[in-house]
Amino acid sequence: MVSLESSKRLTTFLLAITIVVMAFGGLIRINDAGESCPDWPTCFGSFGFDISPEEQEKWWSENPDEVDSRGSAHRYTTFQIFTEWIHRLLSAAVLGPLVLLNWYLLRKNDDSTGEISFASAVSVFLIVWQGGIGWLTVEMDNLHWSVALHLTSALFFSTSLIWLWLSICRAEESVPSWISFDSESSKRWLTWISLLSLGAFLSIFSGTFVSTQEGANQACGVSGFPDSWPLCEGELIKPIDDFLAQAKMIHRWFVGVVLTSFIVASYSALKESKDGRGGSLVSWIWASTALYSANALIGASYILTYDMEEGFFEFLSLVHLMLASLTFLTLATAWLGCTTETDGE
Repeated sequence: MVSLESSKRLTTFLLAITIVVMAFGGLIRINDAGESCPDWPTCFGSFGFDISPEEQEKWWSENPDEVDSRGSAHRYTTFQIFTEWIHRLLSAAVLGPLVLLNWYLLRKNDDSTGEISFASAVSVFLIVWQGGIGWLTVEMDNLHWSVALHLTSALFFSTSLIWLWLSICRAEESVPSWISFDSESSKRWLTWISLLSLGAFLSIFSGTFVSTQEGANQACGVSGFPDSWPLCEGELIKPIDDFLAQAKMIHRWFVGVVLTSFIVASYSALKESKDGRGGSLVSWIWASTALYSANALIGASYILTYDMEEGFFEFLSLVHLMLASLTFLTLATAWLGCTTETDGE
């Protein structure tokens, strides 16, 4: 029988792989490679990634109904195809089977608790769901709402792995001190952390529409400070006529409201810290605030570093995505720690 400790290490590995898969998802987007494998689970009818322009042309002619938004005349580079190919490989050939293996091992473990069994079952459901959403994203030619749903599912799956890891720690009575909160602080901060988690999540969700909608990242202009940031085409507030076309401005205002909430929460945490209350939970509030604030600056830098010849510095967009995801997962971890304490009373 495999020990719970071994399953905990496997769960940690699964979480690390999930973060890598999410990073490749962002890399696919900034390289315009989201449609570089038009079919699923194969790629241009092949299980490889070295698809020549001639082979692409032949496949398009044989599958005219699969032509994507760029048309059958468009050709993808080997690197673009590789990013989508490795993303799928890690998801389907590594992550999926290992999640199933982890669930099986925990199911057979006599030391598993009901919470562990439920959390592992949720992780299996979400990885299967994520595979289905991945297929849908390909079928919809990376339509904005399908990409947003794909990223959302990835965040929920990551959260389920954190929950499973904490469940195993509790069964072993080895919850680390950095995630062990007292019940009084947990009850006091649970609502705050829930709202901040929701705000961080909706920030990512709205940002996805900006990154996937054609021209949305230029909707507030590219003339630099202050007309294109923090203003939007030189105005603080513009009437909203089209949600998708003006997703950039909506995303900014949403981020501003959430950032203000983070600052208020951090100020409250500072007062508690001075009073000797809050414990390690205060550090989680400060860490998430620091991450969210830094990411807001990354978003501003993305706009302000626009170059007429080179366009946007897309690497900043990838950093923006990963910091946003890390902020949400930090808050989700704190929320799970809080609910553990309040449920345990």
